[in-house]
Amino acid sequence: MGLASLDRKITEWRLRTRTLALGQRTRVMGVVNITPDSFSDGGLYFVPEAAVKHALGLLEQGADLLDLGAESTRPGARVGGDTATVSADEEQARLLPVIEGILKARPDAIISVDTYKAATAHSALQAGAEIVNDVSGLAWDKSLAAVCAASGAGLVLMHTRGKPSEWKTQQKLAPDALLEMVRSGLANNLHTATAAGIATENVVLDPGYGFGKRFGENYALLANQRELLALGRPLVAGVSRKSFLVNRLAERKGPDDDVQALKEARENASLAAMTAAILNGASIVRVHAVRAAVDAAQVADSILGAITASEGAPGFGSE
Repeated sequence: MGLASLDRKITEWRLRTRTLALGQRTRVMGVVNITPDSFSDGGLYFVPEAAVKHALGLLEQGADLLDLGAESTRPGARVGGDTATVSADEEQARLLPVIEGILKARPDAIISVDTYKAATAHSALQAGAEIVNDVSGLAWDKSLAAVCAASGAGLVLMHTRGKPSEWKTQQKLAPDALLEMVRSGLANNLHTATAAGIATENVVLDPGYGFGKRFGENYALLANQRELLALGRPLVAGVSRKSFLVNRLAERKGPDDDVQALKEARENASLAAMTAAILNGASIVRVHAVRAAVDAAQVADSILGAITASEGAPGFGSE
């Protein structure tokens, strides 16, 4: 299947109190990590005032929505069940002041909360969040589906293979097997959601780059991502600063390379992977560096628009 046959449908994503148009142009989701230990920027925005200032800055740079996370799910992290490092109470203590601060300054802001815990999701939605972004795809807290159904929140269902503590020892998969695992896993996640009373219109799907996929496997998944559009829901792609990008860069950069140069290389790699994700069907991209992502997404949307126009259909990127 070539790019010319890509069908990124224009649709409405139903959120808790509003809808968000998807497909006409790429939506940029800015990441705000309210953690001391996230792999990319842990500790920088751990203080609520710093997190609020950063979030408002991302909106000024062009973010369409914000994704707030208060528990790191980096490789090796203890998450899910009784072994979770961060309790629901601690997670809420980190999140709620930031949600309050953002909405006080920007009542129109669309906030997603990155959590798999039902109690945290409930509190965040009560505080004004519109979306729950569950990296476990409703697998790690069986009560979360009911919270999302009752609230009418938007829901991001991610495919995750196992838990972070298991990722380094998982068996490598061939590209076809990997794609089928992700496709069937997302289909099961979607079935779980609708069986719990969550409307299909409230759900978008995330292939889960880096979440239980070994370094090279992520490239195979990215190359075939458009196949997941057959599930009938818009796609979110979170490739920003992921380890599989850093690992590839390390193949040509030595230990003596300048730290700033390495950081810039990581951002360049993130933009390249993000652009590929858009050209392979993503309607939303989850990023750390918003300003550059907005510019790159505009170019990618223009490419899609040119392809679509050549086929005689309405173009993308005309919103």
